[in-house]
Amino acid sequence: MNAPARTTSSSSSQISLPIGGMTCASCVGRVERVLKAVPGVETVSVNLATERASITTNGEVDRARLVDAVEMAGYEVPAAPATEARVELTVEGMTCASCVGRVERALKAVPGVDEAVVNLATERATIRGTAEAAALVEAVETAGYDARLIEAASVADSLAEDAERADRKDAERRALARDLIVAAVLTAPVFVMEMGSHLFSGMHMLIADTLGMQGSWYLQFVLTTLVMFGPGRRFYAKGLPALWRLAPDMNSLVAVGSLAAYGYSLVATFAPGLLPSGTLNVYYEAAAVIVTLILLGRLLEARAKGRTSEAIRRLVGLQVKTAHVRRDGKVTDLPIASVAAGDVVEVRPGERVPVDGEVIEGDSFVDESMITGEPIPVAKTAGGKVVGGTVNQTGAFAFRATAVGGDTVLSQIIRMVEEAQGSKLPIQAMVDRITMWFVPAVFAVAALTFAVWLMLAPSSPLTFALINAVAVLIIACPCAMGLATPTSIMVGTGRGAELGVLFRRGEALQLLRDAKVVAVDKTGTLTEGKPALTDLELAEGFDRPAVLALVAAAESKSEHPIARAIVAAAEAEGLELPQVSDFGSVTGLGVTAVAGGQRVELGADRYMVQLGLDVSGFADVARRLAGEGKSPLYAAIDGKLAAIVAVADPIKPATPAAIAALHDLGLKVAMITGDNALTAKAIAARLGIDEVVAEVLPDGKVEAVRRLKAEGTLAFVGDGINDAPALAEADVGLAIGTGTDVAIEAADVVLMSGSLQGVPNAIALSKATIGNIRQNLFWAFAYNTALIPLAAGALYPAFGILLSPVFAAGAMALSSVFVLGNALRLRRFAV
Repeated sequence: MNAPARTTSSSSSQISLPIGGMTCASCVGRVERVLKAVPGVETVSVNLATERASITTNGEVDRARLVDAVEMAGYEVPAAPATEARVELTVEGMTCASCVGRVERALKAVPGVDEAVVNLATERATIRGTAEAAALVEAVETAGYDARLIEAASVADSLAEDAERADRKDAERRALARDLIVAAVLTAPVFVMEMGSHLFSGMHMLIADTLGMQGSWYLQFVLTTLVMFGPGRRFYAKGLPALWRLAPDMNSLVAVGSLAAYGYSLVATFAPGLLPSGTLNVYYEAAAVIVTLILLGRLLEARAKGRTSEAIRRLVGLQVKTAHVRRDGKVTDLPIASVAAGDVVEVRPGERVPVDGEVIEGDSFVDESMITGEPIPVAKTAGGKVVGGTVNQTGAFAFRATAVGGDTVLSQIIRMVEEAQGSKLPIQAMVDRITMWFVPAVFAVAALTFAVWLMLAPSSPLTFALINAVAVLIIACPCAMGLATPTSIMVGTGRGAELGVLFRRGEALQLLRDAKVVAVDKTGTLTEGKPALTDLELAEGFDRPAVLALVAAAESKSEHPIARAIVAAAEAEGLELPQVSDFGSVTGLGVTAVAGGQRVELGADRYMVQLGLDVSGFADVARRLAGEGKSPLYAAIDGKLAAIVAVADPIKPATPAAIAALHDLGLKVAMITGDNALTAKAIAARLGIDEVVAEVLPDGKVEAVRRLKAEGTLAFVGDGINDAPALAEADVGLAIGTGTDVAIEAADVVLMSGSLQGVPNAIALSKATIGNIRQNLFWAFAYNTALIPLAAGALYPAFGILLSPVFAAGAMALSSVFVLGNALRLRRFAV
C-alpha cells in the first residue's frame, strides 16, 4: 500500500478520506467509531455511497493516525491515483536493436511506468504512466545513453525542435565524414603495406629493402593506433563500458573484434616470443579496415536515416513563421507564436495560411493538397474554413483565427504521424525477443569458434582461431534487425500523410493489410452528408430556370432540409427568387405559396391528386427515382403540373471508383447505416455493395461490426458521432477527416481528403509497408543466419574458404544500408 502523505490540521479543519472495503451500514458505523476515537476528532460523517469520510478536527490531527485507525478496523484508504501522462524523450547513442531493448528495460523498471516504446529510427522513447520525467532521463543515462525531454506542443515548437535535431544530426554527419576521411587516409598505407606484401612479391621485396618487415610493422602500429583511438574511439567509449555492464551492443562487437586483432598484432610486434612457433603475423590492416568500413557504414546509415524523416520535416515546413494580423486598426507582422484565437489575419496571393480559421472577407482558391492529398484548389468565401499550412492562390482574403499553436489541424497531423512512427507493430515483438539475446549469442559463437579452431585447426591454430573469431564478431549486424521495422513505418506513415492518409496508430498499418471486410457508414461517407437537388424533370412547355426559381421561392419560407436543398440549388445557378406571399403548409402533403404573382404547389403525388392533377405522365421517372431510393415531389404552377423533383443525399463523386478498387483488392464491402432500408438498398445496388445493414442505431452498428468480424479482419469507415462506437469496435477504424472530432478520436486512421478513395489507398499502402518490413526482416535474419556460420569457417572443411575480417566489416557496413535503402523505396509509393 502507498504510504499516505503526512499533513497536519489545526483549528477546526476538515479532512476528507476515501474509504475502501465498506459493504453495509454496519461498516459505516464501525468506521465512524474508530475515527471518533482518534484524539482531536470532533465530528465524523461516513457516506457508504461515495465511500468517503468527512472528519472535523478541533486540534492538531495527524492524517496518518486517521488512516491507521481505518486500516486497523479492517478497511483501507486508497491512495489518490496519479494522473497518467505521456512523456517523450530523445535518446542518443543507440546503435542497434540491443540498445533499444536495453533502454526499454531500463525505462520499464522505473516505478510508475506502464508502457515504454523505444524507436531506433526516430531515436525517441515514448513512455506512458505516472513516473517523473527526471526519473526517466536518469534511468536512460544509467543504462549508458543520453536522454532529453521533448516538450514540443505546437508547430512552432516542432519547428524549433526539428531545427535543433537537424543541426545535431548535421553535426553528427559532418563528424562522421571527417573521421571517415582521417581513418581512410591513415588506413590506406597500412592496407597497401600488409596486403600488397601478400599479393605482390615485388611489393614484399620493396618493403623488405626499404623499411624492413619489422620497420613496416612499427609503421603499421603507429598508423593503426591513430585510426583506432582517433576516429575509432567512439566504438570503444560506448562498447567497452556496455561490456563491463554485461549489456553488450554492436559497439561492443566492433570494439572486441578490432581490439583482438590489434592486441594480437601488438604481441607479435613487441613481444614475439610469447607466441607459438609459426603464428608470428600481424593483423593491423584488419583492425584499421574494420574501423574505417564501420565508419563508412555509419555515415551511409546516418544519411539514409535522415531521409526517412523527410515527411515530418516537410509537414513542419508548411508552417509559416509570421502572420499579417490586424490589431489596433493596423496590420502588423507578428511571429506565428503570437497569433491568438480571435485575431483577424490577412492572407495575400501566393502566401500560406498561417493558422486555422474562418474567412470573414474576400474570396480566393486555396490549395489544400498538402493536407488532404486532393490536387484541385478549393474555393473560399465568407464563412469558409481555412487550414494553416495550405497555400492561397490568386485572391486575397481575411479570416478570423479559430485554432492556433498546438490546436491547429497541422499540429494535430504532425502529432499523429509522430505517434504512428514511434509505435511498434505486432510483428516487432518477435524481433525484440531475438535481439535481446543476439549480441550475447554472437559473443558465445565467437568464443566457441575460437575454441574449436584452437583445437582442430590443421596448422597455426591460434591464427585460425583469432581470424575466425574476429570475423564472427565483426560480421554480426544487430542494427539491421533493429532498423528493419521502424524505418519502414517512418517512411510508410510519412508517405501516407502526403497522400492524406494519417495513421493514428502504427498497428493499423499491419492490421489493414489483413483486412477481409470493409464496412462503411452511408451518410457523409458514401454520400455528401447533406441533401441536394438531384433531379428536376419538366412537363412540356415549362422552362427549367423559371420553374426552379418559383419552386425555390415557395420553399424559401420553409426550414425543412428538402426546402433548403432546393433553395441552395437555385442560388447555385444564380437565379433570382421572386417575392413570396400567402405561404402555407398543408400538413403531411406539401406547401403552397404565391411567388411572383403565380400560385405554386409542391408536394407528394397524393397532394397533386387532391388538387385534381394527373401525375401519370411522370410514372416512368417516378419509378426510376423510387428505384434509386429517392422520394419524388411534384410541382404545380397556376394549377398545371410543371415538374417532378427529387432531393437526396448525393453519392460522392469518388465513391463508385473507391468501391470498385476495394473489390479489386478482393475485399467484401458492407454498408451499415441508420437510414431507411429502401434508400440504403438502392444506393448499395448502384454501387455494387455486397451486404446492407440498415435502420440500426449506434449499438446496432456495433453488433453488425461484431458479426462481420467473424468473417475476418474488419475495417469500419465512418464520420459521425454515432459511428464512434463502431469505429472503436472494428479491428481498424477509419474516420473521414471532414467528420466529427469524436469519430476522429475513436479511429485508428484518418482520411483527410474526406473521400472514400482514401480507404483502398490506405490498404494498398499498408500492404506495401508490411511487404517492405518483411523484406527487411528477411534480409536481416538471412544475412546473420548465413554469414555468421560462414565467418566462423563452416565452409573451410569442404571448400577451404575462410572469410577475412576485412570482408566481414564491409558486409556488416552494407547490411544496415541495404535495409534503409529498401525502406526508402516506399517514398515512391503511388496509388
